Amino acid sequence: MTATRATAAAPRSAATSRDPFFDNAKFLLIVLVVLGHNWVPAIDHIPAAKAAYVLVYTFHVPAFALVCGIFSRGFEGRPEQVRKLVTTVLVPYVIFDALYALELAWLRHDSKPFDLASPIYVCWFLLALFIWRLTAPLWRAVRFPIALALVVSLVAGITIRDDGFAISRAAQLLPWFVAGQVLGADRFTWLKDVRARIAGGAVMAAAAVAAWLLAPSIDVSWLNRQQSAGELHVTVLQYLGDALLLDAVTAVLVLAALALVPARRSWLTALGAATMYPYLLHGLVVRLLESAGVHGALIDLGWVGVVAISVLAVTLALVLATPVVRRATGWAVEPRWLLAR
Repeated sequence: MTATRATAAAPRSAATSRDPFFDNAKFLLIVLVVLGHNWVPAIDHIPAAKAAYVLVYTFHVPAFALVCGIFSRGFEGRPEQVRKLVTTVLVPYVIFDALYALELAWLRHDSKPFDLASPIYVCWFLLALFIWRLTAPLWRAVRFPIALALVVSLVAGITIRDDGFAISRAAQLLPWFVAGQVLGADRFTWLKDVRARIAGGAVMAAAAVAAWLLAPSIDVSWLNRQQSAGELHVTVLQYLGDALLLDAVTAVLVLAALALVPARRSWLTALGAATMYPYLLHGLVVRLLESAGVHGALIDLGWVGVVAISVLAVTLALVLATPVVRRATGWAVEPRWLLAR
């Protein structure tokens, strides 16, 4: 796929107008992230929790990477864009990786040295986003960018064992970012059609049944898009086959999930423009609640406890996106004060 003049002009127009559909999708996907992290303590104890976890983790991070790719179409590597990228992505990574390290040291009385090469908890995504966006101009300059990104992903899964600086995850999820960047928002307008929504609902219902039936035998390590073939204890051929199968299933579920996203501007849309707040902040709260025994007490209640955990997670995501929280924590999540006037 070669870049044409029309394609080259597309990033600028895409950057100037935001489709509420994708802002709605961003916030709903972040809610799923918060849900998934709250389900983790329950997946080894309650089958329904593991089934829900398997279903959500199969598609939610790849879908978010795809949406990030769509919003990155305007990135051309200009100096002001790189400065903004460093300030709004790399600096928050340093701040929150330090905050998570301090919290772990306090909760676990762990005095390990602070290591920026080893992202803690949710911070890996900031490094991955930084890497993806820096490479954005490259994907407009090569032929068959999605196929090339898929090859990079598979090679990374075979060869990379050390996940320093989130390189393995960034590489394994790269095809989804590149797909969003190359295809752009216009290629997904058909998902707003009522027939696509009906099909999406049917696919997600079937996937939920499949997750319930298959979850007991699924190794959730595959869904983290982090471990290599050796770490997953499979041969290279097994890894390639399973990884391609997982990507195919993920592609179907990503489209099905997006088809269920509201297309109109609503209260979700404003929250979708502030997704980094619940994303970066929720882990600090979840770790505190886990340490206090809240999750353990709720898990003892069985599926009722999982429902309670889910309600708590959704509420947490909504609260962390409110204006009062954003005003209080904006200095860390969006340190725009570092940018020159």
